[in-house]
Amino acid sequence: MRTTRRAQRREPLTRERVLQAAIKLADQGGLESLSMRKLGQELGVEAMALYYHFKNKDEVLDNMIDLVFSEIDLPPSGADWKTAMRQRAISAREVLSRHRWAIGLMESRTNPGPANLRHHDAVIGCLRAAGFDMEMAAHAYALLDSYLYGFALTKMNLPFESAEEAAEMAQRMIQPFLLDEYSNLLEMLTEHVMKPGYEYGDEFAFGLDLILDGLERAWEEA
Repeated sequence: MRTTRRAQRREPLTRERVLQAAIKLADQGGLESLSMRKLGQELGVEAMALYYHFKNKDEVLDNMIDLVFSEIDLPPSGADWKTAMRQRAISAREVLSRHRWAIGLMESRTNPGPANLRHHDAVIGCLRAAGFDMEMAAHAYALLDSYLYGFALTKMNLPFESAEEAAEMAQRMIQPFLLDEYSNLLEMLTEHVMKPGYEYGDEFAFGLDLILDGLERAWEEA
């Protein structure tokens, strides 16, 4: 342990090291586990050393979110807009599943970094290149992001992770009640949720395709 700490101290402290350590802490324990003191401990330095690279925790968060945006695939050039938006949304969902602490922060930063700005610019550019006027592009962006972040937040807060846990929870839900008391809910639980291999996350692609099809119709009718 002492050898590891000494090795950490010998390695120069950089912005990149600080951010990677901050993301590691947040991934493991959520934002509540992230403080300048704990971040310093993770890096083997005093918290005051961090202020040479970042003026405060808020600046650390800005840069953490920028790194999260950098992990999301940009809309691929040459692809039609529906394919590009679908790939971008799926990539964003995968990234947010790794960094669940970031879900509520992605659109909240007042000092966005270059990856954040590049991401937004690329999405808008893809829609505009397809022929969307600015109003329709704004509608599409708002709708897609509302669905993306809303689904990610719902998935994060579900009281189960696996199909087995979902089935066990469904069984506990229905046991205290008469079987015909909530027949519609019972039918969905027994015929869908409790089936082997159920994964709530699979619903994402279904809803995403409905939204993209609806945007296409609205755009064509505009």
